[in-house]
Amino acid sequence: MKYIGAHVSTEGGVANAPLEAIAIGAKSFALFTGSSNRWTSKAIPEGEAHAFKENCRRGGFTADQILPHDNFLINLGSPDPQKLHMSRKSFLEEMKRCEQLGLTMLNFHPGSHLNEIEEEKSLDLIAESINITLDQTDGVTAVLESTAGQGSNLGYRFEHLAHIIAKVEDKSRVGVCIDTCHTYSAGYDLADEEGYRKTWHDFDEIIGRSFLRAIHLNDDLRKLGSRIDRHAEIGKGTLGMEFFRRFVNDPRFDGMPIILETPNPAIWPEEIKLLYSLIENH
Repeated sequence: MKYIGAHVSTEGGVANAPLEAIAIGAKSFALFTGSSNRWTSKAIPEGEAHAFKENCRRGGFTADQILPHDNFLINLGSPDPQKLHMSRKSFLEEMKRCEQLGLTMLNFHPGSHLNEIEEEKSLDLIAESINITLDQTDGVTAVLESTAGQGSNLGYRFEHLAHIIAKVEDKSRVGVCIDTCHTYSAGYDLADEEGYRKTWHDFDEIIGRSFLRAIHLNDDLRKLGSRIDRHAEIGKGTLGMEFFRRFVNDPRFDGMPIILETPNPAIWPEEIKLLYSLIENH
């Protein structure tokens, strides 16, 4: 079964996120458990955490269908010791918030070398950061998001993600989220039928299918290999509708959160309906 949803608002408190997901017809959802652009966030009151869990239960959402995202300031591969310290502290807080909410995954952008250190050194720092955090938490998997490779961002090659995973000590608590826009912009030709087949074959060979935990399902405003991150509405970008038809009928992506981050939240209900309508024998 496909669990298609979107990254919903937490305005008014995290307990409202599952209600927002229900309202748009989602079967999965993503959220920020705190601020998206601050190093630290207000503590979640226990009553709010309880209400979140209860609203998830009422909406039929289990932890397997919920993909929280960390804040955008965190850079676990930073060459700056102070920024690295702040990033690790903030990432730990994010993981602890997931624990409090009963969530089992935290999605994050791997990190950036900022053109100040070698790629491999930054990748090693990311793996070290994950190990430090996993040692201080329980039950939450660190989910590396594939990137477009814009600027000095790492994670746009499958080899980057494999390098990090290889150095994570607890392999049961590390995974990957593939963003389809990012991956296409990074040079993996998901739009072409043979390219689609090759991309997932390469993922299985280089990273391993068992590490795939989630999908960010977005069309792309830019061309293949642009290394630019610009999401487009479903079927209105360079990936095209045939890609989405192929994707939603691919059983490899059953059972995991498939999250829209397309640029117009007002049409998420229509996009979710559209994607489900493309499923054969749905």
